[in-house]
Amino acid sequence: MARILVIEDNPTNMKLVSLVLDKAGHQVLTADDAVTGLQVINREQPDLVLMDVQLPGMDGLTATRQLRAAPGTRDLRIVALTAFAMPEDAARIRAAGCDAYLTKPVRYRELIDTIDSLLKPA
Repeated sequence: MARILVIEDNPTNMKLVSLVLDKAGHQVLTADDAVTGLQVINREQPDLVLMDVQLPGMDGLTATRQLRAAPGTRDLRIVALTAFAMPEDAARIRAAGCDAYLTKPVRYRELIDTIDSLLKPA
């Protein structure tokens, strides 16, 4: 299956998402802030990133814009995880370059379906 990086600062959310991904057969990488996440991306080259929007220090949308600007990561699949569910939040998330977004609390079937749709061969 896929190598998926979860960038999430809430330990409970991290554990739950990681367990779901592991059970679905994915290899899970983790980071609890965006700076560490960017380092993991450069070192491990995951297939997809689940990016919390609100992170300590650099937020997830700033990190996404950096990934989109770099040739080696511009095509990396990125799914935002957010507590924000207003239409303007969705527009802001898409404008930053996220391929999709899921609102918290994450519905795990929706998480797996989103990942599967983004990783299926073209």
